[in-house]
Amino acid sequence: MLAKLGVNTIDELFADIPDEFRNPPLALPSPMAELEVQQELSSLASKNRALGSGPSFLGAGSYNHFIPAIVKALMTRGEFLTAYTPYQAEASQGTLQVIYEFQTLISNLYGMEVANAGMYDGATSLAEGVLMACRVTRRSHVAVADTLSPYYRQVIEAYCQAQGLELYTVSSGQAPSLDQ
Repeated sequence: MLAKLGVNTIDELFADIPDEFRNPPLALPSPMAELEVQQELSSLASKNRALGSGPSFLGAGSYNHFIPAIVKALMTRGEFLTAYTPYQAEASQGTLQVIYEFQTLISNLYGMEVANAGMYDGATSLAEGVLMACRVTRRSHVAVADTLSPYYRQVIEAYCQAQGLELYTVSSGQAPSLDQ
């Protein structure tokens, strides 16, 4: 590469840069043990404000919220590690049993005839819910709040476009009427 540039050494390449700028002495602290480094970084980090220490305007799902400890305990179980719905019952009876129990409990809790646990993410679940609501009510117009995550909205737009449904945005400060 140096030959392509017409120089023989790296020093020749950087010869136009004065020595004091090429290799300045580094003001590094003395070596530290791992524990000392951890304490130093904790001290530096404590100067920052954490997300929950004041108002957050990040939006799109980035907000301070409580996640019960049971969620972590459940999510580390093998049955919940993937959103994949298995197709070989004999190889995945535990997963199928958990899905059945969940769907049954949700149906009972909300007084629904059916509940689906085979969705891959929140946006897909929301879009499927929108399509189901349109099919059940035989309506072709969908209203969503302007505070909806932009990622969720993109998925709903794709689903609605494919089904010929009209999507409307309602201002979060505006109470929609049935005439709109």
